[in-house]
Amino acid sequence: MSTFKLPDTEISVKLVNDLSKEELLEFPAFKNWIKTLQGNLYLQISNPSHEFYKSPYVLRAIHIQAIDRFGERLGFIKLAATITNSERESLLGAVFLRGASVGMMVLLQPDNLPQGSPDEKHVLLTVQPRIPAGGLQFVELPAGMVEGRTFKGTVATEIKQELDLEIPEEKLINLTELAIPEKKVEELGEITPRAMFPSTGGCDEYIQIVLHEMAVPRAQLKEWTGKLTGLRDEGEKITLKLVKLEELWCEGARDAKALAALALYEGLKRAGKL
Repeated sequence: MSTFKLPDTEISVKLVNDLSKEELLEFPAFKNWIKTLQGNLYLQISNPSHEFYKSPYVLRAIHIQAIDRFGERLGFIKLAATITNSERESLLGAVFLRGASVGMMVLLQPDNLPQGSPDEKHVLLTVQPRIPAGGLQFVELPAGMVEGRTFKGTVATEIKQELDLEIPEEKLINLTELAIPEKKVEELGEITPRAMFPSTGGCDEYIQIVLHEMAVPRAQLKEWTGKLTGLRDEGEKITLKLVKLEELWCEGARDAKALAALALYEGLKRAGKL
């Protein structure tokens, strides 16, 4: 195990044997996490009205405890961050780094309905093994890790892989960015990605929810339920499930992405942004 200091800081970083300094510093999830954390820690000392201004917290050290790889590529990191203030108070620093993801809400309607009709909207869900949840038939909104691509580029790729649909990037609507305004430079406050965080108690993952609506032949709607998709050579065993939009709240109740997508869709509709 080797140790180094983060560039231009006194923060000590302890590595595991199978991870180099260069690989860690180039890992997108780590780069985003450390940049966001350091920026928000700085707000403590730059803003007198900050809750922790009188005794700001400082990142002292990072201990990389374990990593997982997808083949040769770095996939996940488990680390412990030591963050304390002058009064010897500490913040919980156990972190599972996996990076950005995207959830895809694909709404389908029969193409023989009048344009703009709110009727007979259906959502495409996937059913697949999710071992971290202990399940082999987990029902959820289609999703994928960003892994260095753009959010919309990731969506287009994942929709092709999981749903076997070709959707141009320009026809995708980012619901999370519509709901979360971009901060102006002069505005104070913490800076975090314009996305949904499903498990902030231990994981850095943030998810943008993207929408695409399309009209399809009525007969094709029936064909999608039960269709097998996914990259079989990468271990994906995905079955499609079509549910009515008004039933998504219960059909997707175990999936944070599905519930977030539904809340964003309905809220943006009420606000006149969709």
